[in-house]
Amino acid sequence: MPHSGRALIDPIRIFSKVGLTKGMKVSDMGCGRTGHFVFSAARIVGETGIVYAVDILKDVLNAINSRIRTQALNNIQVIWSDIEAVNKTPIPPKSLDMCFFMNVISGVKNKQAALTESVRLLKEDGQIVIVDWSKKLATLGPSDDGLVDPKKLIEVATTCGLKLVQNILVSDYHYCLIFKKI
Repeated sequence: MPHSGRALIDPIRIFSKVGLTKGMKVSDMGCGRTGHFVFSAARIVGETGIVYAVDILKDVLNAINSRIRTQALNNIQVIWSDIEAVNKTPIPPKSLDMCFFMNVISGVKNKQAALTESVRLLKEDGQIVIVDWSKKLATLGPSDDGLVDPKKLIEVATTCGLKLVQNILVSDYHYCLIFKKI
């Protein structure tokens, strides 16, 4: 069963909106135990692409590794890293087409550091895709004070060398901000 925060979001819909295609190199920053977006992305980028499943929790990465073996997807690499630590994620700089933050930014304390680290990993004109809660659904989602105002997030992203290219509602409870590295 998908994580409750991801159950309301269709990854294929997100990927079609952002133009995820075969051969791309992408990361899911804070991928979570189910890898809901990781496995869907791996099927789209295919054998010539790479999906980096990044998380700080080793047991989360162990769960992803187990699924990789059972699904025989050789284009997923698990990365143990703190996404808020600049210059620490062991992915080659300027190598990624896209970095995804799926229901993660609301739990990140240092949003500027997380975005700065992702910008470091992006190719020129690479994209950062942030999907997060716009409002709570009963017991699902962050507390009201944990919700991240998209306008404030856009301000932070701008200071990190990003330009907003699209702001879309992807569900009744989630927004999607698509930024391009400038």
